[in-house]
Order: sequence, then structure tokens, then C-alpha cells
Amino acid sequence: MIDIGANLSNPTFDNDLAEVLQRAKDAKLQAVIVTGTSVESSKAALALAEQQPNFLYATAGVHPHDADSYNNDIEKQISAMLGNSNIVAVGETGLDFNRNFSTPDNQRHAFEAQIALANHYQKPLFLHERDAFEDFHSIISANKNEQTQAIVHCFTGSETALKAYLDLGLYIGITGWISDKKRGANLREIIKYAPLDRLMIETDAPYLTPQQAGLKNQLSKKNRNEPWTLPYTAATLAECLGVKTEVLIEKTTENTNNFFNLVS
Repeated sequence: MIDIGANLSNPTFDNDLAEVLQRAKDAKLQAVIVTGTSVESSKAALALAEQQPNFLYATAGVHPHDADSYNNDIEKQISAMLGNSNIVAVGETGLDFNRNFSTPDNQRHAFEAQIALANHYQKPLFLHERDAFEDFHSIISANKNEQTQAIVHCFTGSETALKAYLDLGLYIGITGWISDKKRGANLREIIKYAPLDRLMIETDAPYLTPQQAGLKNQLSKKNRNEPWTLPYTAATLAECLGVKTEVLIEKTTENTNNFFNLVS
């Protein structure tokens, strides 16, 4: 079982990261991919991966929220990290028109630039899309090489978006959102359209804690999600797909190993 997206460089983990990682190992996680969302967090994610080889890996990229800061210098710094074998994907990158913390034009520019980096370095893309389906789909369609794989992480979109992304050959990342009684209802209904060989699981820690009864009382910090909760998301997703949890875990782990080239 592999958590494909955890924000372990977030300050909330500064004082007890060793314990967080031990709990993840005790929960039978084989690996955790630490998400980079800026130059700074990508460097921090890489440093963590280098400290825990073969258990922690990292992505390097600029989140759409930070796209206003994207320039040639930042691109050079991201590019320099992509030669490191501990960096297994470009991202988190994409479009977020829900909050528009960066202008749509700057988001599109940063997104296209990072797709070009992924194509050049032959690294997969770790993608974010919120309320930006049409532009996101258009940019991916126009820019992604056939050799460049991509996953839409933390997918919470519509049936139309899900099917369109699958038609493009994209993978789908599922978080604890799927267990949210209200917000996750649509996702629980439509995820059946995704074949098991195109799915992966993630926590997006410290966010999106699964909503199973009693789980929050087990958290070491109030409202802080951790990688050890991943089995809860696996169980909910398996239920939605009508498969055994063990089968779901085995297949998503295989998908993850192959997609991020984690198998030596």
C-alpha cells in the first residue's frame, strides 16, 4: 500500500515527523510520496526523500495557487531537481479556478511549462484540477506526450470529467474525500466507471481525513490527517467498486509502482 500524495513538508509535521512515519510503517505502508507545491516545498520534500530512501519519494513542481510566482529562475530550480532519482513526478501542477489565488493566465502558463518539463525529463505528471475542467482538459490534450503519464490527484470532479480523463489515458487519485457523507456522495457513485488498473490512493495529509466513525479520535493531532489512515480510504474505495480491500490494495500498489517507476 502506497500513499501517492502526502504534504509531509507542511509545518504541522515539523515536531513529530519520525513518529508520523513510524505509524505509517506500522499501518503496512510500503512507501509515501511527498508532494512538492513550490520550489521551497519541493526542496523540502526531496530532502525528506533523501533521508528515507526507498520509503519516501518526492514530487517537484509549482501548484496553481503559486503560479503567479512562476518564472525562468523557478523553472530552472525545478528542472535541476528533476534529474534526482528521488523525484518521481513533476507537480503538483494544474489549474484551480475555484479560488484563483493566481491569475488564470499565469496558471495556464505555469501548467504548460511544467508539462514541457515532464515531457523533457520523461517524468509523470502529478496534477491538480478544481473548477477548471475545460481548460485543463484542453491543455493536457494539446501538450502531453504519449510517453508522459499523468494522474489527476485528489479527484473530486464530475462524471463527465472522470470519463474524459480516462479517455485521455490519465490515472485517478482517490483520497478520504470519498468517505465524506455529503461531499463524497457523487464520487462514490461515479468511481465505478474507473477501471481498477487506473486508480491509486492517497491521503493528501494533513488534509482530507477519512470520515469513518471513531477515526478522528485516533489522530495524534486534532484534525491532522496522516498517511497511516490510508487503509480507511482503501476500504471505502473497494466497497464502492465491489471488490475485496485486499484486491484493491494489491492493484493500486502495482499501479503506483509502475506509474512512478518505484520498482528497481
